[in-house]
This record gives sequence, C-alpha cells and structure tokens, in this order.
Amino acid sequence: MTDIDRYQKLGLMVGLELHQQLDTTRKLYCHCPTVVRDEEPDGKFIRRLRPTQSEMGTIDPAALFEYQKQKKFCYEYYYDTTCLVEADEEPPHDLCEESIDICLTVANFLKSRPVDEIHPMRKIVIDGSNTTGFQRTAVIAIGGLADVGGKTIGIQTICLEEDAARKIADDDENNIRVYRLDRLGIPLIEVATDPDIHTPSEAQEVALAIGLLLRSTGRVKRGLGTIRQDVNISIRDGAIIEIKGFQQLDMLSTLVELEVQRQEKLLVIRDTLKVRGVVPDDINDSITDVTSIFANSESKVIRSALKADGAVYAVRLPGFAGLIGTEIQPERRLGTEFSDYAKFWGGVGGIFHTDELPKYGITDHDLTQLKNLMKAGELDAVVMVASSEERCKDALKAIIERAREAVRGVPAETRTPLQNGSSKYARPRPGSSRMYPETDVRPVKITETRLRKIRMNMPETIEKREKRFIKELGLSSDLAHQISRSANIDVFEQVVRETNVSPTLIAATLENTVVNLHRDRVPTENLLDRHFIDLFKLIEKKEVSTDAIPTLLTHLAQNPNQSIEEVLTTKDLAMASRAEIEETIKKIVRDREDFIQEQGERSIGGLMGIVMKELGGKVDGKIAKEILTAEVKKQLSI
Repeated sequence: MTDIDRYQKLGLMVGLELHQQLDTTRKLYCHCPTVVRDEEPDGKFIRRLRPTQSEMGTIDPAALFEYQKQKKFCYEYYYDTTCLVEADEEPPHDLCEESIDICLTVANFLKSRPVDEIHPMRKIVIDGSNTTGFQRTAVIAIGGLADVGGKTIGIQTICLEEDAARKIADDDENNIRVYRLDRLGIPLIEVATDPDIHTPSEAQEVALAIGLLLRSTGRVKRGLGTIRQDVNISIRDGAIIEIKGFQQLDMLSTLVELEVQRQEKLLVIRDTLKVRGVVPDDINDSITDVTSIFANSESKVIRSALKADGAVYAVRLPGFAGLIGTEIQPERRLGTEFSDYAKFWGGVGGIFHTDELPKYGITDHDLTQLKNLMKAGELDAVVMVASSEERCKDALKAIIERAREAVRGVPAETRTPLQNGSSKYARPRPGSSRMYPETDVRPVKITETRLRKIRMNMPETIEKREKRFIKELGLSSDLAHQISRSANIDVFEQVVRETNVSPTLIAATLENTVVNLHRDRVPTENLLDRHFIDLFKLIEKKEVSTDAIPTLLTHLAQNPNQSIEEVLTTKDLAMASRAEIEETIKKIVRDREDFIQEQGERSIGGLMGIVMKELGGKVDGKIAKEILTAEVKKQLSI
C-alpha cells in the first residue's frame, strides 16, 4: 500500500495556517518600528489578566484554562521602540496601510477575493502574550487557491494580525511569566488553507509553496521566529487537532505523520476499552487518599511531597490496565498524555501509574496495598499523584476527564510541537466565544482604485525570478535557486543593475563565500548592502582582485564602520600595478629556473600558488597566469 493509499484509507485531512511577519516601517496599530532587540530593556510593569463573558454570556474554555493558572505577567519595554499602545495605556492607531497593501498583493497572487471593508476583531488571549487580553485580527480576503505540484489547494482566508509579545522567561517560584513588548504589534499575515491536504509530504510541499509566495512580495521578514505554522490534522473517527507555532518547515511532514500515529493508537486504545466493556460513566469522580500506604516510601518524589505537608491521592481507572503504558508517539505514552493534563490543570510535577510500577522507589508490597485499597481488578489501572491536597485533586480530576475521553477516542485539543516532531497537550480547543468586534479601530474601505494599483504593481514570483536568472544572467540552476530565495536578493539585483561584474561571481560571493566565512565564525551579520555594492564597483574598475574578496569581507565584518577604501589601505589589498606584477613573477621564475627546466610548462600550476601568495590577493588570477605563462615559456626557450 502506497502512502497515498494509506492516508486516503485513514481519511487524513490537513489544513495549514501560515503566519509571516511583514517587513513594514511601523507596527500594525502604532507608529513604533518593527524591531526585535537584544539590549536590556528600559523598564517593566506587572499585570493580571482575566477572562470575560462573550456577548452570548459564555466564557471561552481556552481563556478559562489560562486564567486558572493564576499567573502574573511582567512586561519589559523600551522607551524609543515601544509605546503606550503596547502597554494598553493608549488607544490603538489606525491600521497600517503598508501591511494592508502587502496582504492585498498576496490575495492577488492567490486569486482571493478582497473584502469591501476591513473590520478588525478581538480574539481573547489571556496567556499574557498581549497586554490587552486579546489579539486583534482582520479578514482581508476570502477564498482563492494555490497550485502546488499540479494540485489545487483551496484558500479559506487571508488575515492581518498583530504579533504577540515575546516570552523571555518563566519564574515558576513566583508564578510570573516575563514578556518583552518589542515584538508585540508587528504585522502578521495569516494564510489559512482548506483541509485539502491528504498526505504528510503534501503538507510540507504546500507550506513551502505558500512561504515562497509570501517571500515573492519582498516585504516579509526573514529569520528565526518570523514565520510560524499552525497545523490542523484529523483522521476518520479521530478529532481535529490544532498544533500551534510550528517553525521547523523541514519537519512538517514528520509532525503530521506522528500526529496521525497518535490518533491511530488512541483509536486502538478506544477499541480495546470497548471490547473490555468500558463506557465513560464507568470512570467515576472518586478520588482516594492513599497517603498511609506510602508513609515510609523510598520514592524521592513522594518523600518530598510528604515532607512539605503534602499527600498522595489516587483514582481507579477500570479497564485501563496495560493501556496507560502504550506508546502513542516516540517516547510518549498514554500515561504521558495523562501527565500533561495533570501538570497543566493541577500544577503537579508528574504522575505514577500501575502500568509502570513497581519502580521509582515504589515496591511490590506498596503496589499490592495500593491495588487492594483501590479495589483494582486485573484489568484496572490506578493513577496517583503526590503533592498538596488541592493540587492532587485538581490533577486527578483532569486525568479522570482525559480517561473518559480515551474511552470515546481522540479528544479535540490544541497541542504544542516538540523538537522531534511529536507534540504535547497545550490547552482546550478555543470556542466561538473568543471573537468579538474591535470598537477602537476605524474600518478601512478597499476601493477599486487601490486594487487596480496593486494589480499593476505585482512583484515577480520567486519561480519566475529563478528562471529569469538562468536565462538572462547565465546562472547555473543551483545558484539561481539559491539566490532567488536568498535574503540577499535585493543587493544581488542592485549590483547586477549597477555594474558589469559577472552575475555568477556576485551570486557565488553572496551565497557561498559569505556562508563559508560564517562557518569560520566571521561575524557576517555585520555586513551591509553598501559593503557589497562598494566591493563590486571596485572589482569592476579592476582596483580589487576577486581573490581578495574573502579577506576584504572578513575585515569589513569585523570593522563594519570602515569604508572599503580604508580596508584596502589597512590590509594593503589595492591591486598591484602591472609593472609590480611582472617584476614579482620574473623574480619567482628566475629563482626557480631548475624546477622550470625539469617540469616544463607543467611547472605553471605549482608556480601560480607561489605568485598568488606573494602578491597576497592584489592581482587578478587570470592576469597573473597570463604573465606567468609568458615568462615560463621565455625561460624554456633560452
């Protein structure tokens, strides 16, 4: 059975929400610059956030979940690049027009239909990532399609959002989370697809294709954290699972594969429980104090809890024996899922369950006593927690509810991606109660004049640019592929326009030489566009040798405030005169007469290395070889 057949049989459906930061001069709702900084912040303040009822009188479950953590939030700010809007002490400004135009450009690429009028909405978010307790989002266009590998993928919406504050640290001891406000408010475009993706590899291919389309605008940010994917995955008889904030595009197919595996395994567990005659109502709310059994336990976790005036509580899960230890993803079991719920809802460090005991200092005798007290039969499992009484009970209530969901199958939830492509429980799926109109921002009408201007100024797609570089500039397919997708594309095209230097040399310098220098720990991030432009203009004038490029770029990276002329003087890299080159080569030939007579014209290869080393990058290799060849032949004719 092929992968396509397998996933078709499973009824796999995947929808993507791609979020990309836009490269604008201002933030979405204020006029601060869109910069993320490493310097120490200028100040901070602390807030608490609370959920509110929707217009229908309901509270979003995801918001309620975050509120129950009772966290305080510390916000760090800068005087010159954040303002009172980020602190929620000043009303939001009008929507950033630049960001709207970028979204409309993407909408035109994807044949989406722009809305007549943009109305921002508030989406409740009280995990602290926004000082207001909500994120503003606005629909820009609806519908559309993306052609990926000959298959049409539907587009649901194109939205414009404000990015969240940047999490810096968690102070678990004081239950405080620290955020920085520099990222808050940076415009984000969100492209949401229909669930038209039916294999893991297709999901990765679609994400890459839409990502390239976004980059084709030339107006999106690049680098770690600037693009994130939310992935919605379901299989037949499973549930829609949203995995949020995935950044490793090259592992997207693995993420989908492992979520399919998890849902398959959970359905097998469900079917086993059904065969054992277990129904959700069999799992009652009874929580038992089993502290007396473990009063003298060798378990470090239990001893620590009891020493802090804590207790040990347990629940019996009928029919779950042997199932809690079932692996559902690499290094993750059903018991790990239970543990995630216990940690999030109860704030405990973890759980014990009878599928893994005796272990962790818990003996056979302890286990026998525990099963007897809990009246656990051969097919029953027992889960227990050691902590304060309140935390134990909250954790075990969450496990009871998760166990009932296991009887039903796969619970719909939001999950967090892990390094290996698996995922863990993050929070309940948000409901419709979390969205309501934004009343502080004026709507924006989308006029036909504006749309006509967008259509007349559409950028070239990356795929078309790559083909043009091969056809018109003579780049190899590999180099054209690299530079067309590079962050250096703008400086490449500027140098090509303004000089007669070989496009291959320019592209190879930007994509290969700079990468090699970075690997050698040269701080290439300090290199600016002007450094490259000035360098290639001097190369065009034959004032700098191409062999000197690595040395020049290394010095510029280490001294970015210097001009290239200053570097040439400092490093003595200005091109040698022809007379100086000829004199140096004649001396090298005279000193090696015997070697030349012995090797003949084969000696040229060996002597070239000596010439280039002697002249230290101050000569073009082609010119040096011409002069050396002439001098060697002259020597051989004597």
